[in-house]
Amino acid sequence: MGALFDKRLWIVSGKGGVGKSTVAAALALRSARAGRRTLVCEVNTQERISGLLGHRPVGPQVTALEANLWAVDVRPQEAMREYALMVLRFETLYKTVFENKVVRYFLRFIPSLQELVLLGKILFHAQEKRPDGQPLWDTIVMDAPATGHAITFLRVPQVLMQTVPPGPMAREALKMKDLLEDPAVTAAVLVSLPEDMPVNETLELHAALRDQVRVRTHAAVLNATFPERFTEDDLEALVDHPELLQLARAHHARAAQTVLAQLKLERNLHVPVHSVPRIFTPCFDRSAIEQIMTHLEPLVTGKAAP
Repeated sequence: MGALFDKRLWIVSGKGGVGKSTVAAALALRSARAGRRTLVCEVNTQERISGLLGHRPVGPQVTALEANLWAVDVRPQEAMREYALMVLRFETLYKTVFENKVVRYFLRFIPSLQELVLLGKILFHAQEKRPDGQPLWDTIVMDAPATGHAITFLRVPQVLMQTVPPGPMAREALKMKDLLEDPAVTAAVLVSLPEDMPVNETLELHAALRDQVRVRTHAAVLNATFPERFTEDDLEALVDHPELLQLARAHHARAAQTVLAQLKLERNLHVPVHSVPRIFTPCFDRSAIEQIMTHLEPLVTGKAAP
């Protein structure tokens, strides 16, 4: 499948609670460490990523966190203004139209308008240029909504193209659709846990991305895995230590579950599945993100782990 570094727009999604934001934070940090100008975008959230990386919340403005790494929390109200200015071009016209109470009332009835402006702002950044014409951002990491909402969110351009008349909004929707569907630019990374429900939802998300949004799954991340540490002989040796035996058997069972989950994902996704072991720590902070980053090295570089 190649390196994630070959793409510019990385869409990270998965079932809620699987560690999607932690994986997005680790990928963004690794991209920045490679000297790539990296923007990580959260979508109308509680801003977890800046905190995971040891920084203050950044709010709705693109804000530098550290060398080569910026972050933004894309929120509806601010994104609406930016989207309107992108389309209308003139602030006076924006104020005349979008700050009119009557117009704002009717805007509520435009299908998926909130999702449009959120996605539009992120994809606007994906199209920003430097003075020499090169992309402003080498990497944009989208911490996308969780599984169910992700498809609704990413399908907004298609929905709008089918419902709004020709004009600026339809043209913007087409541009967004083309960017999302471009395999040279966009790649999805799906995050799961070694449990039945998250694995099944990952397979459903993959199918929906392929069939409904036409976004390619680049790879999957199986998070919080349990590597096998105990053989049957090890378990037998602990027979006289019931408490230790119970712990060893529990770990052995979780390790077996990890193997089954990995096989199911590999057989059905037909993309690389990268394993990140469960990290036991009283404080899940930047040091944990650094650990996760090392396990994702083959994903971003396309090279096998040493």
